Amino acid sequence: MKSRHIVPLVLAALQDTPVVFVQGPRQAGKTTLVQSLNAHGHRADYLTLDDAAVLAAARHDPDGFVSGLPERVILDEVQRVPDLFRAIKRSVDQRREPGRFLLTGSAHALVLPQVSESLVGRMEVLTLWPFSQGEVEGHCEGFVDACFAPAIALHPQGDSGWPALVTRIVRGGYPEVLTRRDDVRQRAWFGAYVTTMLDREVRDLANVQGRSELPRLLRLAATRAMGLLNYASLARDAAMPQTTLQRYWALLETTFLVGALPPWSANLGTRLVKAPKVLLGDTGLLCYLTGLDRTRLLGDDLMAGAVLEAFVASELVKQVTWSRVRPGVYHYRTHTQQEVDLVLEDAAGRLVGIEVKKTASPSSADFKGLRHLRERTGKRFLRGILLYTGPAAVTFEPDLHAAPVSTLWHMEAGGGP
Repeated sequence: MKSRHIVPLVLAALQDTPVVFVQGPRQAGKTTLVQSLNAHGHRADYLTLDDAAVLAAARHDPDGFVSGLPERVILDEVQRVPDLFRAIKRSVDQRREPGRFLLTGSAHALVLPQVSESLVGRMEVLTLWPFSQGEVEGHCEGFVDACFAPAIALHPQGDSGWPALVTRIVRGGYPEVLTRRDDVRQRAWFGAYVTTMLDREVRDLANVQGRSELPRLLRLAATRAMGLLNYASLARDAAMPQTTLQRYWALLETTFLVGALPPWSANLGTRLVKAPKVLLGDTGLLCYLTGLDRTRLLGDDLMAGAVLEAFVASELVKQVTWSRVRPGVYHYRTHTQQEVDLVLEDAAGRLVGIEVKKTASPSSADFKGLRHLRERTGKRFLRGILLYTGPAAVTFEPDLHAAPVSTLWHMEAGGGP
């Protein structure tokens, strides 16, 4: 079994927190992860609410169900019975000991009202995404932390070309897909996954009638990956009222099918009114939804840039979950159309700008947006990095560097290649 980089974080949380919630998309590996913790010393009984008998008992009498649980328990897919959260709160308030409840769920914990109301101050939430490229390769990436080091050493990589990247992009990171070597079988898995998610997971959370509207909205979201989120435009293209679209969009976000990359601005209030970018957490799913297989993506420059940017964004979001710095991830865009694809900001307000270019030969002009961000932010700007599809790491200016996209997973924790 491939190791997951958030395991040490889960184990640490269980040492001092009564309730630990591991959230993430369906089929990202949450069940495998929590069941593996027995080998790390966390011994607990396992129950899943995907089991009909367990589900029925939990729904019938949540308080009685929780009171009859073992001293330490893992409850899988707990969002299927929202009333359990209040029962868990009452149990924790009676006996507040660390590591009692390890929960998993395929819905954002703090978006569910029952969780946010019941378990604030009693629970730590950790997110498990599909495999990162470093997890696939078997080592822990340190790119995000290296970005904020006093000096950064970027090294040439061996698998940086566009064909090699396309293979990784189309495959994505879902564990089941990684076991399927045949493209047809991989696409079959994604088809079944989308159907199951929309017909079961979303409907578990809300009474949704849009059996045909939801798939169309999800595919529209995929075509707009890394573009600005515009509800009015989406509603028009989806042929549905904007209020309905926003309700459906919230459900897709809650189940991790889509996400949003917030805007960066020096004015915190301005960030709240500017448009985020549309983000899909797995590029394998993105390619399936947009009909892109490896052959087509190799020859489709129209979609290639956005898909590559989405790939880099998803890898950075994954790495942030286990990085020491834990920066926020944003995009930057001004009213004069000056842009930086991705901006990392640490707790001290330091900024690292990241541009993504599908080019094997970067030029000084490719740093235009990064230079603008540097001028606007002054001493807060630490460095800018252009990730591209060539093999060499090059310094253009003392704080502006170009590096292969594969630097993302070749730079291990500790800063070295």
